Amino acid sequence: MPIIVKRLDARYDWLSMRWDHRTYLLTDAGDGCEPSPSVEGALAWVSEGGCSFFTKVQSMTKSNASGVLVYTLPGNPIQDMNCVGDECDTTLAIPAAMVHLEVSVAQALQFGQPVFVSFQYTPSPNFFVSIDHQGLLAEMGWFIYPSFSFINWQAQWFDFYADLQTKLQSPAKIISVFDKVLMQGEKGAVATVDLPLALSHFDKLELDASLSCPGRRDSSCAHWDHTVQLFVCCDPLGPHCNMELGRWITAFRRGTGRWLTDVSPLIPLLDGNRCTLTMKTVWWAMPWIASLNLRLSVSNKTDYRVETLRPFRVMALYNGGTFDKNYNKRFKPTEVHIPASTKKVELYAIITAHGYDDNHCGEFCVTSHNFLINNVFNNTLIFDSAGSPLGCTLRVKEGAVPNEHGTWLYGRGGWCDGLQVDPWRTDITTQLNMSEFNSNTIVYFGLFEGKDPNPSQDPGYIIMSSLLVFYK
Repeated sequence: MPIIVKRLDARYDWLSMRWDHRTYLLTDAGDGCEPSPSVEGALAWVSEGGCSFFTKVQSMTKSNASGVLVYTLPGNPIQDMNCVGDECDTTLAIPAAMVHLEVSVAQALQFGQPVFVSFQYTPSPNFFVSIDHQGLLAEMGWFIYPSFSFINWQAQWFDFYADLQTKLQSPAKIISVFDKVLMQGEKGAVATVDLPLALSHFDKLELDASLSCPGRRDSSCAHWDHTVQLFVCCDPLGPHCNMELGRWITAFRRGTGRWLTDVSPLIPLLDGNRCTLTMKTVWWAMPWIASLNLRLSVSNKTDYRVETLRPFRVMALYNGGTFDKNYNKRFKPTEVHIPASTKKVELYAIITAHGYDDNHCGEFCVTSHNFLINNVFNNTLIFDSAGSPLGCTLRVKEGAVPNEHGTWLYGRGGWCDGLQVDPWRTDITTQLNMSEFNSNTIVYFGLFEGKDPNPSQDPGYIIMSSLLVFYK
């Protein structure tokens, strides 16, 4: 007699294998905490409890089972099957799901009767709305699996956005660059703006950027996540023309992103009265509607005994490249002379890792990015959350757009879908010989697991803008 039951598949960001469109023979494997030769080639029927979900699936994998069905104990609900901690680093290549206990199935197996299982996928509506802080209806995006976590993440983003609106009320000189301008193709979005004559009065520069979709619904938003870069040129003949001012990653089929990024150390890039700004991504990406304001202001000063230092010069250092065995061979030591009147020097870098080689680099592997000064002081940025199952959900409070399509939940190499890329800043003044008559050296190198990258195929790549900022 056919029996139809509901199931909850294991988290797809843990177990990527899916059920085939065929019939499986079901075999009892007890609690599944130990390997069982009897389930080879069959679908393992195991009870909850006794060990973790990971241990059950791992044991059945070692038994060469074709999949795992975990059934609940009487009175218990179906649970979200997932790995925990270091368990998630182990790849398991069979599917698994959880179901309620069916007494007739258990009895049939007990009496040695054959039980066959097939899996059906019935599409269900996945459109959810919520009410934001202003009392307005808002889409909630895509729920990858049934969990209240997605509602929680949307609520966290509403809190972020309400706080952002408060920050945008603070006094600032606002320069409108783009106002709902189409960004697409090789050119991207381009605008030329006039800067205030008293630019030296300001010591704070923020980028107020947003990306929305051609239509009102998320369904009109671009597929895939892409890197968006903002370049500035105020003097076509100067050394800073078309240097990177900011970077963001697009959301995957969601259009609610807005971010405020402090790029104050880059004020020296605005070295002319008129500046051309270009915001763009890969030419073949679907269109986005871009808005951008430059916000110039004076920092709040709480201790007037402390002298306010202002950036007056920048020095470009290194860019990234293909993350392969030759990656670090490209980077030679750079000689640095400290300009007269300098009181502080800061290392400033925007670094993101992309691609997917046999080590999951650079998007989903842990890489380190090192700047060695005078052969003594090593300044290191480590992307230690790359590849973690929920790494980017932890950044929703910082503005990462939640409930996107794709694998937005995973931690990545210095970035998350639907989020600005925060500049990495570190004060290196004490690491330098500050005399203008002496020189310093600095060299960059990037590592995977403490060694030079050496992928066997499809190497990833690093996008990097790095420079020194001099203050007086």
